[in-house]
Amino acid sequence: MAIRRIFVANRGEIALRIIRAARELGIATVQGVSAADREMLPARLADAVAEIGPAQAGKSYLNKGAVLHAAIESGCDAVHPGYGFLSENADFAQMVEEAGLTFIGPRPETIRRMGDKATARSIAAEAGVPTVPGSEGRVEGLDAARAAAATIGFPVMIKAAAGGGGRGIRVARDPDELATLIPQATAEAKAAFGDGGLYLERFVARARHVEVQVLGDGRDAIHLFERECSLQRRRQKVWEEAPAACLSPEASEALCASAVRLAKTVGYRGAGTLEYLYDAETGAFFFIEMNTRIQVEHPVTEMITGIDLVREMIRIAGGEPLRLSQADVRPRGHAIEVRINAEDPASAFRPAPGTITALSLPGGPGVRVDTMLYPGYAVPPFYDSLLAKLVIHDESREAALARLGRALGELAVEGLPTTAALHRALVADPAVRAGDVHTRWLEAWLESHPLTP
Repeated sequence: MAIRRIFVANRGEIALRIIRAARELGIATVQGVSAADREMLPARLADAVAEIGPAQAGKSYLNKGAVLHAAIESGCDAVHPGYGFLSENADFAQMVEEAGLTFIGPRPETIRRMGDKATARSIAAEAGVPTVPGSEGRVEGLDAARAAAATIGFPVMIKAAAGGGGRGIRVARDPDELATLIPQATAEAKAAFGDGGLYLERFVARARHVEVQVLGDGRDAIHLFERECSLQRRRQKVWEEAPAACLSPEASEALCASAVRLAKTVGYRGAGTLEYLYDAETGAFFFIEMNTRIQVEHPVTEMITGIDLVREMIRIAGGEPLRLSQADVRPRGHAIEVRINAEDPASAFRPAPGTITALSLPGGPGVRVDTMLYPGYAVPPFYDSLLAKLVIHDESREAALARLGRALGELAVEGLPTTAALHRALVADPAVRAGDVHTRWLEAWLESHPLTP
């Protein structure tokens, strides 16, 4: 292994996940922390800690110069960006490599090509991967957006070209809404990503959100089957499953083959995810974007395949070729992940930072909890509200749902409200149990099923 010491340029549960994978490979870690994160669990478990700035993310975890300086000064030869923050920042990846360090992820040029969602659509189309009808690249100004929308047909989705995580997205149902929403989407995209560029796509009603996990070494690529992430609130995923129960074996094979084709086209290196919209009524699927990083929901894929994705990312970045062939990847059973956030679902999901006064985590076969929590930990108010990921695996979806219900009953996080109450309600819902959901289902369900304290 060419990598000896990794700088962890992230926080929370993904930072802990990276530290553990590195330790299993015999690699030392340095945890980058803001001033607000010196007491988080990854800082306690890493081999060393380096402060990178004050609590505000823009002055610490998003400060490219500060992160790179800390990585160099702490003697690291590689940087793992996790997800979010600088994970899909091509300029940062290039800075890391130009400094002589290894960026544990795709090459900078791949991040640039696939990180711009409009460009990624064009590359997918060239690779023969179906895409949602939309604008040819970015739309520059309202007049160009109107012309593109007239060709596509209303309703249309306005999407951030440099975006992800559901930010910068609006749905316009007519030209008047388009004129109102374009400036809003531009401002949100600029604030979230530093790039206000937009593109348009046809809005697909009752779509399922299905994504394919890929792994490549820059020369070859394989898939690790698909996940469904249709349960979303404000286009933020709250519940993920693998495999996607809505797909027939034939649809799964076609979807995964298209993902591998696209990954090979761009010479993909590391772990990545290709996201699609799937129309269960017609069986059609459309590529929407590629996430050039590890995903929050990667554990469900690990559970059904038995493959440690973070460890494989490190090996590939260290120069090892892809160790797996497609025939080596065999799915087993069904896995579900639910996100436990520091939010109050009874108060419009108000963020709820605070101190963990007591903690009881579920256990038993097929139960995994990825978390940085411990009793006494003060959850800071400056960052994403994700506290833990409860991941369940069993022989079938029905069995996994039963196990999830049992595990949620054992989970106790005291000191602040969490979204565990939402998941306890969802696991008992007939539509969820039947898999009869789509990307807009949860928001309508919440309106008719208000959660009480």
